[in-house]
Amino acid sequence: MGTLCDYGGGIVNTLNTNVYGNGTHGFGTDQTVWQYLIPYLACYFKVVVFDLAFSPNIKAEVYDPKKYANLDAYAQDLVCLLDQLNLNKTIYMGHSMSAMIGCLAATRRSELFEHLVLVSGSPRYLNAKGYDGGFQKSELETIFQTIHQNFSSWVQNFAPKAVDINNTVAIALFEQSLRRMEPDVALSVAKTVFLSDLRWVLPQVIVPCTIIQSRKDYIVPKSIAFYMKRRIPARPRVQILKTVRSFSSANSLYFTIESSERDPNVVCKVLV
Repeated sequence: MGTLCDYGGGIVNTLNTNVYGNGTHGFGTDQTVWQYLIPYLACYFKVVVFDLAFSPNIKAEVYDPKKYANLDAYAQDLVCLLDQLNLNKTIYMGHSMSAMIGCLAATRRSELFEHLVLVSGSPRYLNAKGYDGGFQKSELETIFQTIHQNFSSWVQNFAPKAVDINNTVAIALFEQSLRRMEPDVALSVAKTVFLSDLRWVLPQVIVPCTIIQSRKDYIVPKSIAFYMKRRIPARPRVQILKTVRSFSSANSLYFTIESSERDPNVVCKVLV
């Protein structure tokens, strides 16, 4: 199965890459979730944003559910993109599933990354012995069944839980983004994300990291941030924000600004 490095037109065009003045998005969203953060960063850095292969902004033929059945293929896309743009020593910001995509890519090509900013990421969402991932197997099976049987109803119920319930604008934006996905693609990506187990990756991450997590998160328990800190040898810094986390990233961008303003050295040079 070929990589997007060899895809016609090149991976830069394929993944709808945009470069501003100087991360990747998570499940159900696209690069527009960074729209509020880009102007802030572009004042100081060159910013690169792109869409993941499942995004509705990308040709449908690009997303192969077998190829993207795990996060490895997404990590390979990231490495290929940075190579084609001739970028290295980047500061990477990845939200949700893209946090672990960044970790995977950094274990393969650590020289491409100077710092990883991991926003609301998790190596595993399913509970296990001695591990609180946030979900029981039955809960995930219910999610998958609902996406399959009534996608519209699932979106309507899921968005308010995943986003700050008091932020109606953020909820509406996340709902709109989710509804743009084809239901079969949404189900495929949801299974890839929620059934992933990348705990083994963490001890291999040698790139310095900052882990950003809100105090309350429907998807990722706060304890996951500290679990990741204990297992990443690069001694990451953990920033727990005093806000209710927004899965849609609209709020996450504001949360990240709040955190990064305290330490401008961890503001991203490259958002992928």
